[in-house]
Amino acid sequence: MLRHPFHLVELSPWPLTGSIGAFTLVIGLTSWFHNYGTLPLILGLVLIIATMLQWWRDVIREGTYMGFHTSYVTKGLRWGMILFIASEVLFFFAFFWAFFHKSLAPTPELGCMWPPTGIEPLNPFSIPLLNTAVLLASGVTVTWAHHSLIEQDKHNTTAALLLTVILGAYFTFLQAGEYIEAPFTIADSVYGSTFFVATGFHGLHVLIGSSFLFVCLLRTTANHFSSGHHFGFEAAAWYWHFVDVVWIFLYLCIYWWGS
Repeated sequence: MLRHPFHLVELSPWPLTGSIGAFTLVIGLTSWFHNYGTLPLILGLVLIIATMLQWWRDVIREGTYMGFHTSYVTKGLRWGMILFIASEVLFFFAFFWAFFHKSLAPTPELGCMWPPTGIEPLNPFSIPLLNTAVLLASGVTVTWAHHSLIEQDKHNTTAALLLTVILGAYFTFLQAGEYIEAPFTIADSVYGSTFFVATGFHGLHVLIGSSFLFVCLLRTTANHFSSGHHFGFEAAAWYWHFVDVVWIFLYLCIYWWGS
């Protein structure tokens, strides 16, 4: 094998099917929003999910069985993940900017106060505090899984990963209940908009991170990782720690200070 610092990807249909799926999904969302039916939306989702599963399967084969993910390639993957997380930091920075832009100098339309007049904020010491404890605990368990993997302790790695996925699912369950019982909606002034957009996108990242870790759990049971070759797991752990840190800022700024 040539020792070049990149991986030559085999011919693959998945970029094309992924693009078609994304286009169909956008058309489907627009159709659904205007009450024209959900068939395009369902087709787009099915196509994207199928593309994801097939594409991930190919990447796992390339890295685990075919030996294409050399140290040079892995270094590039690490930098790619670092830059991706950096872009996500800026993504959430925009939401915090919008929140503080309005909350630090409330306009007369908001009653010159924050939260705005008529808004009853959520109690930060109930479900939000419990969710904070759940995510912090999941950060501990994913670190436990990482150290167990390095020590080639498959039993503890599997147990810790399973516990992390369960904690992520529990967080999602609690946040869904919080949304259902919230005394305000996304349409209730800029407070509702910033609250639901910021916490909603974080919730989406929790779902993505949970699926990421679940795939790592399946790969662990299939003996895909070794103590020196497990970047797929490291990337999932980095992403999960990023999700934890964002939640801490969300809790302190929006739930606690913002209430």
